[in-house]
Amino acid sequence: VREQVTVPIIASGGAGRLDDFVPAVRAGADAVLAASIFHFGEVSIDSVKMTLATAGLPVRAMKQARPELGS
Repeated sequence: VREQVTVPIIASGGAGRLDDFVPAVRAGADAVLAASIFHFGEVSIDSVKMTLATAGLPVRAMKQARPELGS
């Protein structure tokens, strides 16, 4: 797909384990999207970001808690 399109590729769905994210990005995805794996508490967003960063892949900075906003 990467060679056929110029738009960003977002891998969505199918992540069932923390180990599923790195291969998706290495296969050519510009970003990964997940929902239920987080909703059901199987993994945390921070753990995915740490796994990607440890693998040498770019990630957005993690949010800093802002007590005045209740986060």
